[in-house]
Amino acid sequence: MIDSSSTARGTSERAGAVPILRRITLSMAVALLVQYALGMVVNLYVTVPARDQGGGVFTAIGRALANGPASLAIHAGLGLLLIVGAIQLVVRSVVVRHRPLIWLSSVSLLAILGAALNGAAFVNAGDDGASLGMAMLTGIALLCMTIGLYVLGSAPGAAQHD
Repeated sequence: MIDSSSTARGTSERAGAVPILRRITLSMAVALLVQYALGMVVNLYVTVPARDQGGGVFTAIGRALANGPASLAIHAGLGLLLIVGAIQLVVRSVVVRHRPLIWLSSVSLLAILGAALNGAAFVNAGDDGASLGMAMLTGIALLCMTIGLYVLGSAPGAAQHD
């Protein structure tokens, strides 16, 4: 026999998780916009110290956090927080089994990781192509979060009645 209470409970659990997923997705979208703006500031007004170049990707991240100008350190720190937030969103989407958001948040996580690697490459070598890659991948992550908000807004249980 099929236990209909477990099916109803699964549907209600998913509906209860939608507002949480929506808040996380919105927070990530706002953080990505802030990160994008900080990236423009760093690109236009900050010169990465020559002593921070060379040594590899992970060394570049450490140097940006420890030695870089304040805007570069904030940019790198927010980037790490974005990675943690994107992982959290992927995990929560998988737990709730929200397939469209699983795909969108996974692509967003990959884009954020790619942007972080391009950012580290920029600090490491000062390559303008890495800066462009970082900006483009941040845009992809932001697009995924925006589409995610749309999908979550149209999901069953999305309407809130207070």
